[in-house]
Amino acid sequence: MTNLEKVFTVMQRRRIGASTQYALVPHGWAALQKAGGAGAAAPRSSSGWLTGIQMRAGILMAVLACTLTMLTGCRGASKNAQSSDEISPGQLFMFSPLTSPNPATGVAALRVDLGRSLYYDRHLSENASISCNSCHDLANYGVDPGNAVSMGHNKLPGGRNSPTVYNAGLQFVQFWDGRAATLAAQASGPMMNPVEMGMSGPDTVLAYLRSRPAYMRQFKEAYPALKDPVVMDNVTDAIAAFESGLLTPARWDKYLEGDVNALSDEEKKGLRVYLDAGCAACHAGKGLGGNSYQKLGVYRDWPDQQKDPGRFTLTREARDRMYFKVPLLRNVDRTGPWFHDGQVQTIQEAVRLMGEYQTGRKLSDADVNLIVSFLHSLTGDIPQQYIQAPSDTTSAPEAGDRHGRLHKIHHAMQSSAQEGE
Repeated sequence: MTNLEKVFTVMQRRRIGASTQYALVPHGWAALQKAGGAGAAAPRSSSGWLTGIQMRAGILMAVLACTLTMLTGCRGASKNAQSSDEISPGQLFMFSPLTSPNPATGVAALRVDLGRSLYYDRHLSENASISCNSCHDLANYGVDPGNAVSMGHNKLPGGRNSPTVYNAGLQFVQFWDGRAATLAAQASGPMMNPVEMGMSGPDTVLAYLRSRPAYMRQFKEAYPALKDPVVMDNVTDAIAAFESGLLTPARWDKYLEGDVNALSDEEKKGLRVYLDAGCAACHAGKGLGGNSYQKLGVYRDWPDQQKDPGRFTLTREARDRMYFKVPLLRNVDRTGPWFHDGQVQTIQEAVRLMGEYQTGRKLSDADVNLIVSFLHSLTGDIPQQYIQAPSDTTSAPEAGDRHGRLHKIHHAMQSSAQEGE
């Protein structure tokens, strides 16, 4: 397969909620022919047919990508052992470096602090047993380590693997199926999900927060312009403000910025194989993923499609069957088990499967290990000071505490209702 075949992309328009997003979707020649082929009608998008201008733009971008890829000399370490392992950071046009965020100040800092408290608060679950951090453990790279799916407040398993919350703000949508367009939109879902945190509704969440003087003070300080700042929009906004700062720059970013010594020789060889295998067609950009939806099983049908058909469950449109949001690769060597169902136990197996099903290439053990070496360079340090949990939100409830907590919530709900009369 030529470089042009690997890099060729088709512009697809995908609708998320009320907004429309554009994503470059790699298909290769075979998928392009299925979509219409040369001289045939343009491929169909989620909301209609692409215009000729959009199609030509996709072709021009593909040609440009191919040309620049060839200029980098990305022919694969295993195929051209005599070539230099160095790839100029300036030629890696499909990536961009991630930098450490500037510390928030003023009201923005107060909202981050509030969001941190909410993130760790177990009392935002029905029986005060779990918090956001229970399934997205910030001390373990934002995942539920070792578990294919996480257990909710009633010990029932969730439907999909818990993705990392680190760098999640870099993604164009949230959740595996993209059902939330922003971090804030994502934040409220688990609280009211009956399997996850199980709160009966927004009123219960707000009643609990209003029953806590410390929260009342925090909300008033973080949202001083509002007469009643304790509303769900501010709850999710504060959580999103905190999560937006969960960024993990790595040695890879130093390499992109010009430090050619930031990667080891083995990692540079792995980068070359990564590019040659076509991984960057989906896993590019600042997050090395999170930029598009892709079909799981491009060259071969993915097994066990009936259990989870991807976005089809959300949209009920046949064209979305087995499409998922492409996950980020930052910290990927620390966020297993892998894939939407958490059924893959090693990063090596995850790389092998992606090569076989997504790029049509059976990677050798040597190439798999080289790619994994490169992936190590994407792992950054956990921001220990930033994620330090407030001491009053993480303790598990004591025996009999749930009854007293529910009594306070009920009293707060009654008071709120009387004020509104």
